[in-house]
Amino acid sequence: MATIRKRGRTWTAEVRRRGVSKTATFPTLAEARAWATATEARILAERRGEVPDRPLRHLLERYAAEVTTHRRSARWEIVRINALSRDPIADVSLRDLDGRHVAEWRDRRLAQVSAASVRREWTLLSSACQRAVREWKWLRENPFRGTATRPPSPPNRTRTATDDELARMYVALRYDPQAETVTTISARVGAAARFAVETAMRAGEIAALTTADVDLDRRVARVIEGKTRAASREVPLSSTAVAVLRQLTPAEDGRLFGITSAQIDALWRKARARADVDGLRFHDLRHTAITRLARVLDVLSLARVVGHADVKMLMTYYHPKAEDLVQRLG
Repeated sequence: MATIRKRGRTWTAEVRRRGVSKTATFPTLAEARAWATATEARILAERRGEVPDRPLRHLLERYAAEVTTHRRSARWEIVRINALSRDPIADVSLRDLDGRHVAEWRDRRLAQVSAASVRREWTLLSSACQRAVREWKWLRENPFRGTATRPPSPPNRTRTATDDELARMYVALRYDPQAETVTTISARVGAAARFAVETAMRAGEIAALTTADVDLDRRVARVIEGKTRAASREVPLSSTAVAVLRQLTPAEDGRLFGITSAQIDALWRKARARADVDGLRFHDLRHTAITRLARVLDVLSLARVVGHADVKMLMTYYHPKAEDLVQRLG
């Protein structure tokens, strides 16, 4: 049943049907009545299990508001949702959405971005649709789990940093490994890079590291929240990693490096261009660190240090050179 009241110069409409309550405010009575009628019809349709006649864009907006905002990756997921909302698939009614639309979207996106990007967007869309199937009853089935074929996974990235590339990056970032203190944001990114090579920690984990997370007496850093919000882990600190931490003056909020992951990404890209280092990403330092750590740690210890519950995941990052393996064989 809809109730419409005038409050000042606006009209407030409230709909209560089948245990569902929704309220909205409008400048005119006509708009309030139209919204109330449409909302009542939608609630009844959802209760009957009918797929609402609304575009996929509305599903993405609800997913962004109710799911994405609670995730650590919210910033990048919102960027993807906004991009997807500009694609023609966002205008397709949920009643009509099927594998044909998914395939058309896939082919359209493959002509614009890499297969890896399409796979990430596919995962996001599939997750949103699955939520709509299980909880919101906006879909009967997930079209991203139907007949359309997902692009094949690209080969794992094998890029690691050489000592020369790291030295050039440090210079470009104006970071001196021998300095007693590091103060500028650019130099702190250089310190973060050196720390990443020693610990295999991700940019976000390094940026979030606080004084409370580090025990220099035990030489360990505790990562409270990993990429998948898994249980915290302790990362052993080499003498070089400890030296990096001693160069830093923590920020007022206790963060050791006093920078954000966004600053790391932006300044790293600019320095890479100045250093003329081809295609080296900050995340490649994790590859570099894991490859180095694998020379001194057994596989189970390595998995625990880098935060992988499945040791098979190490194959994504561990890329030893054949000549190194030959030397181990003797």
